[in-house]
Amino acid sequence: MTIEFSFRGSRTVVSGCVLCAAGLLALAPAAVAVRTRPPDPGPAAGPRAVAPQPDLLYRSGTQVRPRPGAPRIPEVSALAWVVADAGTGEVLAAHDAHRPLPPASTLKTLFALTVLPALPGGVRHQVGHGELAAVGPGSSMVGVAEGGTYRVSDLWNGVFLNSGNDAVHVLAALSGSWQGTAARMQAQARALGAHDTHVRSPDGYDTPGQVSSAFDLAVFGRAGLHNPDFARYCARVEAQFPGADGGTYGIVNTNRLLTGADGVPPYPGAIGVKNGYTSRAGHTLVAAARRDGRTLVVTVMNPQQGGALAVYEEARALLDWGFASAGHVDPVGSLDALRDRAHAVPEPEPAATPVAARAEDGPGWPETGMIAGAAGLGAGATALVLRLRLVRPATGPAE
Repeated sequence: MTIEFSFRGSRTVVSGCVLCAAGLLALAPAAVAVRTRPPDPGPAAGPRAVAPQPDLLYRSGTQVRPRPGAPRIPEVSALAWVVADAGTGEVLAAHDAHRPLPPASTLKTLFALTVLPALPGGVRHQVGHGELAAVGPGSSMVGVAEGGTYRVSDLWNGVFLNSGNDAVHVLAALSGSWQGTAARMQAQARALGAHDTHVRSPDGYDTPGQVSSAFDLAVFGRAGLHNPDFARYCARVEAQFPGADGGTYGIVNTNRLLTGADGVPPYPGAIGVKNGYTSRAGHTLVAAARRDGRTLVVTVMNPQQGGALAVYEEARALLDWGFASAGHVDPVGSLDALRDRAHAVPEPEPAATPVAARAEDGPGWPETGMIAGAAGLGAGATALVLRLRLVRPATGPAE
């Protein structure tokens, strides 16, 4: 396997072992690195209130602490949901927030949080034999072909827009192995305080024992919005994907609140994040929107009424309520409440480099740093890691 790094005016070809070595260097310190307090993507409107103890969110039923004049909570049929301020982390209202439920492809938010920092968007990868062998039957696919060459940024477009399980499998292989990726995702979830999540299949495919919760998915969505690459991918409406004939074809985000497809009006200020569906999970959604300098994240898991598009309409109603409730409710908990601060490693503040300078076509890290890092590990050890691709089969379709 060979990997091409495309830089302006030059091209570097690196062996698969060297790429894996560089990836391991990036993953080793970063797999558990989280912010003890993520930066605020936008100021919260209204007075700040002290969050109550987190056990309130473990109570069954709907939890809300309205002040006089607060808007009424909308009727929502989902088994679980959360409305939270992405800036402060305050949970404004919730229903069965910690109920363990299958997450479907909303689990790809955790996959991206775990793997994105280790794989520069400009890397070109030729899909090897076996990398697509264990994609589950009925999976949503973006069209990755064995033997085809793709930029990592193309694969991320396939993950976020088309929810492509084929793209997830290739990215997991690039980052080490399927089983290793699941283990790193599990560690990342714990570091973020997402203790309801149990990862069995990194793409969200229905697998026995794989669950998350409305609370945890809100944690992942909020954390993703603080990563410029994640935020850019999850807000993208459409992109071009490489075809087998050397050309490209268009793909469109399946998040209807973002695109307005299938008769669902686009939500004003929508900025992502990820939708999903499996036969066990039903329809699931992590939605985020920004209005008047305030960013909300809403999770909706498995609506029981209204059909396939109900997840979007229920998320719309909860977002409307959340924006209208500014200054009229006290929080019922915090997305930061369960974070493992004792073991969290603070991330450095982001560099002053403009986001535009780190577009997905670029290398994602300086060439010299990549090569020096790769040289620091033995090729034999990394080759061994590449061979440890223990793929766990799954059952049931996923979106």
